[in-house]
Amino acid sequence: MAHSQQNVACVTATETPKKNTGGLTPWRENLAKQLILERLGETLEVTELAHACALSRSHFSRAFKCSTGLSPQDWIRHQRIARAKQLIQNTDLSLTQISLECGFCDQAHFCHIFTRSEGINPFAWRCRAVRSLPRINL
Repeated sequence: MAHSQQNVACVTATETPKKNTGGLTPWRENLAKQLILERLGETLEVTELAHACALSRSHFSRAFKCSTGLSPQDWIRHQRIARAKQLIQNTDLSLTQISLECGFCDQAHFCHIFTRSEGINPFAWRCRAVRSLPRINL
């Protein structure tokens, strides 16, 4: 029993932690995210991001997912939904205006993606968000 515990201790002590390889370098990851956020309301192709990072599209996509845990398209979608939630909660813009502001092609597509992401449609989410705001008595 003591012998097997000693072997386990030796094995774990000599193993080196695995380095997360295959991801983007920090400057490339920051550049890609910055470009996405700056152009969130526009159509942005993964090819453009890859070109800005001086990588092939496939290598960029693989490395981006390795670095962030999400594909470039999924990361863009998450950022668009986060921006939409911010606009829904903090502005009186219509859902059509918000959908276009966040880079969705139309309100129907926005509502579909938002509902799939949040489990509730944007109008219901807005009603819930407004209800949860503290009321100010004047």
